[in-house]
Amino acid sequence: MGFFTKTATLAAASCLAATLMLTTAHAADKKINIGWTAWSDAEAVTKLAKKVLEDRMGYKVEMTMADIGIQYQGIATGKLDAMLMSWQPLTHKPYLDKVRQDVVDLGPMYTRAKLGWVVPSYIPESELKSIEDLKKPEVKQKLGSKIQGIDPGAGLMQASEKALKDYGLTDYQLISASDAAMLSGVERAERRKDWIVATAWSPHWMFAKSELRYLDDPKGSLGGLESVNKLVRKGFYQEQPEAYEFLGRMVLPLADVEAIMFEAQNSSYEKAVDNYIAKNPDRIEYWVTGQMKTAG
Repeated sequence: MGFFTKTATLAAASCLAATLMLTTAHAADKKINIGWTAWSDAEAVTKLAKKVLEDRMGYKVEMTMADIGIQYQGIATGKLDAMLMSWQPLTHKPYLDKVRQDVVDLGPMYTRAKLGWVVPSYIPESELKSIEDLKKPEVKQKLGSKIQGIDPGAGLMQASEKALKDYGLTDYQLISASDAAMLSGVERAERRKDWIVATAWSPHWMFAKSELRYLDDPKGSLGGLESVNKLVRKGFYQEQPEAYEFLGRMVLPLADVEAIMFEAQNSSYEKAVDNYIAKNPDRIEYWVTGQMKTAG
């Protein structure tokens, strides 16, 4: 073998090695860390995004569970790449106001979300229809002067504290608990036909399982319709343009979110997500490629 042949062979080998290294490095760079909290709606959409990003787009997605305030800070500081559960304009306003200049908003994941206080439908509306009715001595006695809440860091809990003040209900106790504990409290009250008021939000599978109604909120303390948006860190687009564009296109009807959540209660979120992907190939294709199927 001549000198030039050896040189060409070595050069080709070096080129191949460099290509393999670049390919490996590129694959290693396709990592995303998404923050989430153990709320049913957040688990549904985050696991759906993870599944599509990994199976269709070759990403490795890590889900980091954290308090909602920590997630906002994580996006702002770059420790997290994304979060898919920013409730706007009211619920998460205190968190978003602190970091608004340091995050990128990709728009709604879904709309027509709602926060409020709910009661089982067997409680007569003639006795308890509005938050104002909680002032009635007989209502207060039946409720034990308690409102069943969720985790203390949630925006819903902050809004609920405000509602207690707005309606002059400062002698009520807002009980902090996990989402699961709140649901257990509602189920236990239903079995006994006890009175209970619980913090709640839509979408949530609890409305498919239980007959519940929102209490009227004439002062608007708990807000109106909300949009649940996707936030990413600054620089995410430059480093992960495909994932950025995917998340920008990922929008679901509220009914679809609730359907995934409800199905997951009888199986798992993973199975419910798999079924949703199988039943909605055109929507998933658009999220991934940006191409819409044409009629005809």
